Amino acid sequence: MVWSEHMKLNGVYINITSENPEKLIAFYRDVVGLEPNPDMGEGAFKLNEGTTLGFDGHSETKGKAKEPSRVLVDLFVDDAKTERERMEAAGVTFIRKEGKQDWGGIISTFVDPDGNYGQVISMEQPA
Repeated sequence: MVWSEHMKLNGVYINITSENPEKLIAFYRDVVGLEPNPDMGEGAFKLNEGTTLGFDGHSETKGKAKEPSRVLVDLFVDDAKTERERMEAAGVTFIRKEGKQDWGGIISTFVDPDGNYGQVISMEQPA
């Protein structure tokens, strides 16, 4: 099938719901270090131009993530090891440390307060 038309996106807002969104907001702001995006609300963070990550409550969201790897928040950074070490020093649990991918990525996977998995990813530097 050939697509003749594409959706024209003006931006992307990824909304992660929680029984306790305030805890996630504080974690991603104060520990992960994401830049707040106050134009989009108190629980919103600017990832890059046109992309926002937000946290909010929802009546059907209860407890910890049941499938924490279903949706991964991948944060591309300059140095995954440095970011992992900084976050671990702040008490963040990592379930994977600097895993090397065949495509050149270096991935460290962390667990947020709701049990969701997030990843800091950098590209392997040439030797």
